[in-house]
Amino acid sequence: MNKTLGCLLVLLVGAVLVGFLLMGQYNALVEVDQGVRAAWSEVENHYQRRADLVPNLVATVKGAADFEQETLQRVVEARSRVGQVSAEAGADILADPQKFARFQQAQDELSSALSRLLVVVERYPELRATQNFADLQHQLEGTENRIAVARTRFNEAALLYNARLKRVPTRWFVDLLGWAFQERPYFQAQQGAAEAPKVEF
Repeated sequence: MNKTLGCLLVLLVGAVLVGFLLMGQYNALVEVDQGVRAAWSEVENHYQRRADLVPNLVATVKGAADFEQETLQRVVEARSRVGQVSAEAGADILADPQKFARFQQAQDELSSALSRLLVVVERYPELRATQNFADLQHQLEGTENRIAVARTRFNEAALLYNARLKRVPTRWFVDLLGWAFQERPYFQAQQGAAEAPKVEF
């Protein structure tokens, strides 16, 4: 009788310890996943700020009588693609590497179009001299810097999450119990980012 009671007590204590272990692993994953989601929200906020600046920038630049319409059109089209890709990606963008890659590509295209616009503006001293354009340019530059910082923070949060997800015993529990945690993608450097841009006038 005492032996049976002892065995039951050992099993009960073991079950409680395993339960606490599982709870700890699950809660740790939830915590780092929330960190990734918070970092992603910051990235989205800065991208939205940039998208909101673009119409004002385009309207200001359109005021220059002979400004290159093709350059403006590229900016407008790139912003439109960003909006379309963002809407298509939806809330599950972090769980779908292909949607994430399309989102990043659209954002990189907008970055390139805006960079080209700012290079072309150099040919228009009267435009650069207007206070409205100068203000918008400073806001855009500040936003681009905040985007870079937010992307770095997102990658750091994703790295922490992905590392925890792959560690043993967490990986075993995720696979065995079917927990719905998936690896998160990272932002990559824009293609050709290592090469200095060629500017021709």
